[in-house]
Amino acid sequence: MKTKQKKIKVGLVQIGDKFGDQYYLPYSIGVLQAYAQKNLKNPEDYEFLIPVYKRIFVKEAANYLSDADVVFFSSYVWNFQINLKIAKWLKEKDNECMIIFGGPQVPESRSGMKTFLNKYPFIDIGSYGEGEMPFLLILENIKKRSWENIPSIGFMKGKDFIYNKISERIKNLDEVPSPYLEGIFDSLIKANLDEGWSALLETNRGCPYSCSYCFWGTKTKNRINQYTLTRVFKEIDWFSKHKIQFVFCCDANFGILKRDIDIAKKVAENKKQYRYPEAFSVQNTKNSTEKIFTLQKILNDNKLQKGVNLALQSLNADTLKSINRSNISPETYKKLQHMFNQHKIATFSDMIIGLPNESFSTFADGVFSVIESGQHNRIQFINLVLLENTQMNEPTYQKKYGLHTVDSKIIPHHTSLNSKSVIHEIQKLVIATDKMPKNDWIKTRIFCWIVSLIYFNKLLQIPIMLINRMNSINFRELIEIFMQESKKHKVMSEILSFFNQKAKEIQKGGSEHVASQEWLNIWWPADEYIFIKLCYEDLLDKFYNEAKSIMCDFLPDKLLDETVRFNQGLLKLPFIKNDLDISLKYNIFEIYQGVLNGMDTKLKKGVFHYTIDRTSTKWTSWEEWFKEVVWYGTKKGAYLYSCYPLNNNKRQKRCDEEFHYASFQ
Repeated sequence: MKTKQKKIKVGLVQIGDKFGDQYYLPYSIGVLQAYAQKNLKNPEDYEFLIPVYKRIFVKEAANYLSDADVVFFSSYVWNFQINLKIAKWLKEKDNECMIIFGGPQVPESRSGMKTFLNKYPFIDIGSYGEGEMPFLLILENIKKRSWENIPSIGFMKGKDFIYNKISERIKNLDEVPSPYLEGIFDSLIKANLDEGWSALLETNRGCPYSCSYCFWGTKTKNRINQYTLTRVFKEIDWFSKHKIQFVFCCDANFGILKRDIDIAKKVAENKKQYRYPEAFSVQNTKNSTEKIFTLQKILNDNKLQKGVNLALQSLNADTLKSINRSNISPETYKKLQHMFNQHKIATFSDMIIGLPNESFSTFADGVFSVIESGQHNRIQFINLVLLENTQMNEPTYQKKYGLHTVDSKIIPHHTSLNSKSVIHEIQKLVIATDKMPKNDWIKTRIFCWIVSLIYFNKLLQIPIMLINRMNSINFRELIEIFMQESKKHKVMSEILSFFNQKAKEIQKGGSEHVASQEWLNIWWPADEYIFIKLCYEDLLDKFYNEAKSIMCDFLPDKLLDETVRFNQGLLKLPFIKNDLDISLKYNIFEIYQGVLNGMDTKLKKGVFHYTIDRTSTKWTSWEEWFKEVVWYGTKKGAYLYSCYPLNNNKRQKRCDEEFHYASFQ
């Protein structure tokens, strides 16, 4: 031990990525520090260093921590590799420094823990389960280095592997002090005055579900334990006082408890009174229709959320059974979707590519079932990743369902190409299963990008809706005709080729997204990249002409032409200076609005006048448009201008921009 130091110096590491211009306050490590400071026998004997909270050079982090007697690393899939590099550097520099790893990336099983410690011999202790008790007891025993009676840890004693049983979960969570209210983050904020901060709010711990791809229910053994509302409300007040713009509620199922409505109301009240927090993001519980709607209406009425996530993952019964998921019921989903649409509250849904027992066909059918249930804003298509300590990560499970994986770099979408760290985090990505072989996975991935591009990015949503309603042709058939390559359709063929190449790159371990130095110097989702390319490179006219050719068998020529051109006229673009008056020979806009609101509107022929509002919001540069429309609008699919019926007597002509279809008789 270092004898020159009077106090035991404790290093803390919880590295997160930057989102926009903000980092999350390192909540997990802050909770551990707050608990220890409350319960240590002699807290004055310890000095807690300001946490390492963001990616910096490994040498820089190691030098900062070099005086520490013990360093705790909070490890997740998004920071595990850089944690390892820093820890190894520290150990090589000072073998006496104790290295402790905790968090979801540390294996919980006896065999997994043993393999983990043998693979990374510079790690002295691996901690699993809730971290408060092992964190406290490790600090209490740091001088004598006796770990045998500390629960929830594994370590090597000479050549012997020691694995201590898990500690009981903390039932009374108010035994754990709040890092916010105890001032744990005060020194961090003071030392980084130029930094913007987001925060995590934990109102309970536990999840009643045990999805095989998720760590949550398995870790918490299903029971939900709660913090008191008094504490939760005080933390919300802390966020407001410290002008925290974005708060993410890390409860697994917000809305599962009656009191969650009170929490939502409190956040809304604080925003009205203090302006902060500006946004409050939650993960909804399942199958509680009215409660979810009430909660989300409170949040959306107060502009605390950009969209409501109605997560599904899959609609295939065999898949849901294989992943132990109790999904939101189709009836509940449809009812919720209709309620949100009626109140003009934007929603989006999640579906995962590559789940067990999911084929291309069942996945595609599921996608269009979601659309037909009223989801017209966005489905987020997520590649399946295997996480440590989940059932799906077990070799027997992977063998049973034929899961094939590849290690790929974790690069979040819309993040900068300029990174200080050269350490790449790694994820285990599923790129094929027994029901979705490699070629079918590629087909599915291309299919998802096409759906996103032409339907949810709104390039062709209106004609696709109209064809579906008029001819009873299902959405799947309409989308799949755009996946057929043809020499006649050069632009569409180039899009398909690009998507095909990108899917193959992912299967070989390449990035999930597309790098663009020219367009904000960030990583774009593939569909957004192509959307930008069509607009930026002046390819829209060619694209829409090809689209009419592809869809020519489904609508009369004049109706199809009018519908496609109307959709094109609604598309948000930069450098537009005037509103647009349009005259249509069919009530296309009313049909479109009817579908969005769950109503059946019949096609009528006549003269219909509208104004497209293109001046309430304008973008005077491509960079503005990239960020505010394509990036920020993605969850809502907010890529179309507003459109209003125009009274015949008040119709104003703008000859230079008139969008008139007098020839469509």
